[in-house]
Amino acid sequence: MTKKILFALLILISFNGFSQNISLSNQAKVSILTCGLGPESYAMYGHTGIRIQDSLNNLDVVYNYGAFDFSTPNFIGRFIKGDLQYFVTNGSFIDFYYNYQVENREIIEQELQLNPNQINRLFQQLNHSVYSNERFYTYKFIDRNCTTMVVDKINTILGKEYIKSNTSNQSYREILYPYMTNFYMKLGIQLIFGTKVDKPGTRLFLPYEFKEAISTTKVNGNKIEKSDAKILQVTKPETHFNWFNSIYSLITVLLFLVLLNKKWIKMSYFIFAGLLGLFFSLVGLYSLHEEILWNYNILLFNPLLLIFVWYYKKENRDKTILLGKIILAMLLIYLAYMATKIHLEIVWPFIALHFYWIVKIVLQIKRSKQSTSF
Repeated sequence: MTKKILFALLILISFNGFSQNISLSNQAKVSILTCGLGPESYAMYGHTGIRIQDSLNNLDVVYNYGAFDFSTPNFIGRFIKGDLQYFVTNGSFIDFYYNYQVENREIIEQELQLNPNQINRLFQQLNHSVYSNERFYTYKFIDRNCTTMVVDKINTILGKEYIKSNTSNQSYREILYPYMTNFYMKLGIQLIFGTKVDKPGTRLFLPYEFKEAISTTKVNGNKIEKSDAKILQVTKPETHFNWFNSIYSLITVLLFLVLLNKKWIKMSYFIFAGLLGLFFSLVGLYSLHEEILWNYNILLFNPLLLIFVWYYKKENRDKTILLGKIILAMLLIYLAYMATKIHLEIVWPFIALHFYWIVKIVLQIKRSKQSTSF
């Protein structure tokens, strides 16, 4: 079953399922569901849901703040711009469980220590979100997603921000980094991220970090976690090292380009690198995603490379040397800034290639100038 069909079913359930007028009994329970990682980009960090059970009312429903519609007009454009609308749905726990079972993704359930009044208030607020204009919200990668919306709901019921990040000694980039197991996806994401993800991770925004925070949170000296159980256990297929999806394949390709030692290859590569830097520059002006603003990776994939290539092709030696020195200086600044960044370990082949080729080109032109001056 595709995600599109799943979300359509969840929407149908949400309109025809659970009444807002139910008053929960004292037997009602609230749980946070943490769902495992998936291979798709939207599932690579997991998922958070809220489960409310009431055996006396024959109620077992999951509220999900992570729904979106692939059929939204200009879906990719709106996602890049940062005004894509996500929405909250509710559906039966059985359907929720089945879908994650089909996707082979675990579910961990943590029952919360809330009193009947708090559970009722939460239930009413969640239903209000589903059946009102609050249903839709503008997705933000760090500040507003399926986890942050649940964190805020629970803290509102508690009356204070009791549940908060335990990882503020790490940057958002460092928190996210281990989740990215696909090398080239990791490389692309790390390159498009800007300075915001290098700030301390004070916002609780990932499902498994939320799970850990619940385990350590106390309210008035009492643990908020009543129980913790893995209600859906899965067996993940054994993963083997994939040379093609690793830094070694990247290094091999770049070394091959160096060994070919063709001027047109260098020019083509620098055009690609310059255009990539231009994209990083312009997408920050277009997009509302704060995570991609002020992207210092343009010091590596530098738009000035496009001008450098132009002068190099026209054999304007003075301008080529000048642009080369400016780009090298910016590379040194980039390297110094990257010294403390976790993603230096995956971008260093590009740094090395740029230094090697630009230094080589500048030195060759200088030697050529000296030989023609005699």
